[in-house]
Amino acid sequence: MSDTIGFIGLGIMGRGMSHNLLKAGYAVRVWNRAAARMEPLVAAGASAGTSPADVATQSDIIITCVSDTPDVEAVILGENGVIHGARPGALVIDCSTISPQATAKIAAQLAEKGVHMLDAPISGGSEGAANGTLSIMVGGKAAQFERALPALQAMGQTITHVGGTAAGQMVKLVNQILVVGTMQAVSEALLFAQAGGLDLEKTLTAVSGGAAGSWMLSNRGPQVAARDWRPGFTIDLQQKDVRLVLEAADQMGAPLPATGLIFQLYRTLQQRGLGEEGNHALVKALENLAGFKIGS
Repeated sequence: MSDTIGFIGLGIMGRGMSHNLLKAGYAVRVWNRAAARMEPLVAAGASAGTSPADVATQSDIIITCVSDTPDVEAVILGENGVIHGARPGALVIDCSTISPQATAKIAAQLAEKGVHMLDAPISGGSEGAANGTLSIMVGGKAAQFERALPALQAMGQTITHVGGTAAGQMVKLVNQILVVGTMQAVSEALLFAQAGGLDLEKTLTAVSGGAAGSWMLSNRGPQVAARDWRPGFTIDLQQKDVRLVLEAADQMGAPLPATGLIFQLYRTLQQRGLGEEGNHALVKALENLAGFKIGS
């Protein structure tokens, strides 16, 4: 592989993605705010960077995958950020889910230094990150998309160039409207099945292959039935994305009544200290209203 890749952010998604880049044969230099998370990657063959700027200095392509808009701004534009180390002609690929408006501003500041940027948010949960089967929606210039494609293919399966700068972020927000809306429907359906005394496993088998089938139903429905709240994606991160959706919708004047309701339901779970549970624990907000639990 000709490109050396820097990877910044080794959380629930980034650790699997960076492992898959190593498996694909890339030289990978990693950095994470909590340094201990770098150790498994170094053991797998990555080198450890001392800062985002250090990673950028030694990389042709720099991938960031962190939690929220301020985190991306910090690792790219902040003190010891990527912008202070990236060479002219380097490519920054941000796989975080952040504000589309902030993405446009970051891309413009990088461009002033001769550095390219793609916004390439991801979907598919920790399973997709580990298995290299993520969906990646990419905004930015077509030539840079083509340049990035081999690296993206090491991490994902469905990779789509959706438009110019920040279009990737907008499509990711479309994705998140669908994710939380579907999870709300799955939650209501399983609550209904529980109330009706149905066998939840047989019910899921019966409906998953028909018109009601979805990734969320097939992957998160069985977890709900088993009361397994391990996160493929946490409530706190999901709520951050829903907040981005509602902020953008407010700016555009687009009414999203169901998404707004789900935001409030997730808030009740955060208030109960459940923010680190999987986003499918949305069902607990409905259980609280119903006075009974699914799968119990």
